[in-house]
Amino acid sequence: MIAQGISGLMRPLLNGLSASKTRFISLCGVAEQHRTPAKQVSQRGFSSTHKLQDASGESRSADRVTVHFINRDGEQLTATAKEGESLLEVVVNQNLAIDGFGACEGTLACSTCHLIFEKDAFQKLDAISDEELDMLDLAYGLTETSRLGCQVCIKKSMDGLTLRVPVDVSDVRRQLEVGKQSKQ
Repeated sequence: MIAQGISGLMRPLLNGLSASKTRFISLCGVAEQHRTPAKQVSQRGFSSTHKLQDASGESRSADRVTVHFINRDGEQLTATAKEGESLLEVVVNQNLAIDGFGACEGTLACSTCHLIFEKDAFQKLDAISDEELDMLDLAYGLTETSRLGCQVCIKKSMDGLTLRVPVDVSDVRRQLEVGKQSKQ
């Protein structure tokens, strides 16, 4: 019985995500599962997650919101996003140059998607959960307007929003890489 349940959960992975995409959306108040034909577009260097795009193409530009990210080097990166996407999904799907962003892939197990909002924008965000607060306690460069990108979903009112990525990040993978280099 347990084996049947596990194989049912693993079936989409075993069948290959390049043939179809399965999406569960629950962060932004939408709880649905749907499968649509998809094609593989690009692969993130630090993740095994592939960007998937609907075969029908991207949404109309009228349904899109423009968001600006200032990365750790001070470079401004501009992206367009669909309403309901998390900020983490925007960075990953558009392959923005923000090193190490979203190491846990949105499972609320790290703080690498830590973003700093402008005060006015921060006050308009949905309430923060206790779990997110716990992860933010581990973040470097924490401010009064800090949030995790995996927990903030795009709304039309965010059009033109500018977010800052903290200069420092707590990413264990970096420490492991430094350790490997020092042993050589």
